[in-house]
Amino acid sequence: MLDFLSDILTNLSIKGTLYFRTAFSAPWGVAVPAYENVARFHFAHRNSCLVKVEGTGEIVSLAQGDLIIIPHGAAHKLFCSVDTQDDTLALDTVIEKSGYTGSGVLIYGEGDGTLETELICGHFSLRPHAKHSLMARLPPYIHLRNYGEVAGKWMEATLRMIGDEAGGAKMGGDLIALKMSEAIFTQAIRSFIQDNEATKWGLAGFADPNLSRALSAFHANPAASWTVETLASKAGMSRTSFAVLFQKKMQMTPMNYLKSWRMELAKRELTDQRSLTDAALSAGYASDSAFARTFKKETGFTPAEFKKMSTAPIVH
Repeated sequence: MLDFLSDILTNLSIKGTLYFRTAFSAPWGVAVPAYENVARFHFAHRNSCLVKVEGTGEIVSLAQGDLIIIPHGAAHKLFCSVDTQDDTLALDTVIEKSGYTGSGVLIYGEGDGTLETELICGHFSLRPHAKHSLMARLPPYIHLRNYGEVAGKWMEATLRMIGDEAGGAKMGGDLIALKMSEAIFTQAIRSFIQDNEATKWGLAGFADPNLSRALSAFHANPAASWTVETLASKAGMSRTSFAVLFQKKMQMTPMNYLKSWRMELAKRELTDQRSLTDAALSAGYASDSAFARTFKKETGFTPAEFKKMSTAPIVH
C-alpha cells in the first residue's frame, strides 16, 4: 500500500530525466527555457553558482552540496557571478558551442578549467493534464541547502553516486542515476512540506500527524464512501475539529480535496483509454451520468472531450 505522498507522485507519473552533467569554467552563463509539465532540478556537485528563476527577482546562491528544484518548469538562468547574469547564452546555443552529443559531460566556459562548477541537471516530467494541490502550491523554487547532509547519510551517498554515474562510461550508469534522481525529488518534496516554510504555501496539512492519517486512509481506498465523519475518525478527531483544522491547513474542505483527487484518478483512466464506467468507478461513482456531471463541473470538459484531448499530440 502506498502512502499518500507516494500515491500522489505516482499518479502524477513523475519520471526523472538527467539531461546533462556539466563542467562549467568561469566566466559562463546559461539560460534554460520554460517547459510545460516538468519540474527542473540542479545539484551543485562541485563548487557553486548563482540561479535566477524568472518572475522571482531573486538570485539564489547555490553552494556546493545544495539542491534547487524549479517545480513548475519556469525559465531560469544559471551563471557564475552577478557580472555574467546579463550575458547568459541560451541552453541550445551552449550545447551547440560545447559540442555536447548527449552523453558524457557537457564542458563549457571560457576559463582555463581551474575553477570548474560541476552541476547535475535534470527534470521530472509530469503526466499532461495532471494536477494536484500539493504540486500546484509549491513555490517558484525550492532551495535545499547542504542537501546531502540534511537528508541523511543515504542521501549524501546517493548524490555522490549520481555524480559518479551520470554521463559516465559505466554500463547502465545513466539509468541508475535517473532512478536515484526520482528518489531525490520525492525526498525533496517531503523535506519541504515538513519545513515551517510550507505553511505559507498552504501545504502544512500534509505534514500534520492527524490530517496525514486521514489522507493516507483516503488515498489507500479513494473510491470508498468517505464522509467528513469517517475521515475525522481516521484522524482521531471530532468531526468539527477535523473540518476546521483541514480547512485551515489545506485551504480547502475535506470533501473538496476528495473530489479533486477522485477526478485526477478518473482523468488517468480516460487518458489510458479506459471506459466511462471504469473512470466513474475509480472516482467512487456507481452512476456514469452522475460522474459525467461532476467531471464536467470540475474540469470544464465532458469525459469524452477530455479523452479525446488527452490523446492528441502535444505541440511544444
